[in-house]
Amino acid sequence: MEVVIAPAPELARLAADAVERLLTARPDAVLGLATGSSPLAVYDDLARRHAEHGLSFARARAFLLDEYVGLPADHPQRYRNVIDAELVARVDLPPGSVHGPDGLAADLPGACAAYERAIADAGGVDLQLLGIGTDGHVAFNEPGSSLGSRTRIKTLTRRTREDNARFFDGDVDAVPTHCLTQGLATIMAARHLVLLAHGRGKAQAVHQLVEGPVSALWPATVLQLHPHVTVLVDDAAASRLQLADHYRETYAAKPTWQPL
Repeated sequence: MEVVIAPAPELARLAADAVERLLTARPDAVLGLATGSSPLAVYDDLARRHAEHGLSFARARAFLLDEYVGLPADHPQRYRNVIDAELVARVDLPPGSVHGPDGLAADLPGACAAYERAIADAGGVDLQLLGIGTDGHVAFNEPGSSLGSRTRIKTLTRRTREDNARFFDGDVDAVPTHCLTQGLATIMAARHLVLLAHGRGKAQAVHQLVEGPVSALWPATVLQLHPHVTVLVDDAAASRLQLADHYRETYAAKPTWQPL
């Protein structure tokens, strides 16, 4: 696990660099896209690179981490609509190349199984962007989630719904109680995981992710078992890391020829 502590704009640039390197080497790469606040600056940077430098997504495909259950197809907080606004409409991803779990399916377990098959049929995810919740969840794998879980239906905790109420005009009762989410084992199958975290509110979760024991109580800790994880955090999110100085020294001494 590589930990990079830097100002937020630098973190966004590093994540966008990783995506650009992948698309340059493999134009038909499969991207894993996250929603929420953490990747917004990354999407802004990628859209800028597309507009100003011709970075192309024309042969790429993408899969979303999760989706609320029951939100109408035109709801602005439906994650498919969110990612369309934040990235898809701003680059040249082709129609039909971005996939998400179907939170309106009549058969939700069947939709979850179909989503797993679609990711496998695409050859798996090459680079997965991630955020982390204040309670250590990744995607919507809440505390107590099986570390071997696959795409499934989950009940959102009150804490997650309160955290996400800011996207629903502050009304926690408007936040759905259920979601479809990639499981932890699904996420772990991606070839490169890039997790971003900002702010002191994420400091405990980041500490557990990087330095705590692997435990279902803090689901993100399973990432410690992945061979290629990049954790990008600002000073506030890194404030509880015991080895923060070591991570800074390691990154400062990193050879320029060695990318994330």
